[in-house]
Amino acid sequence: MILKDYYWFFKSAIPGKVCQQIIDSALEKQQLRAITGVEATKLKQTKKLSKKDSLDLKKRRHSNVVWMDEPWIYNLIQPFIKEANQNSNWNFQWDWSEVAQFTIYNKKQHYDWHSDSWNQPYNCPNVPHKHGRVRKLSVTVSLSDPKDYKGGDLEFDFRNHPLKSTNKLACTQIKPRGSIVVFPSFLWHRVKPVISGTRYSLVLWNIGFPFK
Repeated sequence: MILKDYYWFFKSAIPGKVCQQIIDSALEKQQLRAITGVEATKLKQTKKLSKKDSLDLKKRRHSNVVWMDEPWIYNLIQPFIKEANQNSNWNFQWDWSEVAQFTIYNKKQHYDWHSDSWNQPYNCPNVPHKHGRVRKLSVTVSLSDPKDYKGGDLEFDFRNHPLKSTNKLACTQIKPRGSIVVFPSFLWHRVKPVISGTRYSLVLWNIGFPFK
């Protein structure tokens, strides 16, 4: 899919005190080790990752997450998604936001190249708002003051092949606290290793019926 704009950003859109409110609320909840779809599938079968699987995961993704399903978070972020979808002329159909993911990146933690979309729609007949839909629009909210950490840069790659990285771009617009970046979920991206400090972010995936 050829797009004029591959991401849309809002600089310092959320006040610092609200960013801190999200952080404080998340840190009161249970933290989990971040996994990918590969590990999620294996855990359904084996209930526990092997040592090799655990090491492989750490190479691809190393961070902690907290799941947040508070309605006020959706009310806060969804207007930006709608505006980005319209202003960018993507005009993707979407009708549901998945549970928000608060992510903690400490020193040396990272998330290597990946896309948020999957090769098949969700297959969950017992969850009507999710069944048959795909991820279409991803959102990252920068919650940390950039003075509080080094590294952890968000980068995009406008590649056309999953194994080749040839068109990288650092998303510097997300560095200021409270900034929001919206982008198509099929876009390849990564979070580079944090060098020092802690980077907090909030991620939200928004789903709709498959592209035609």
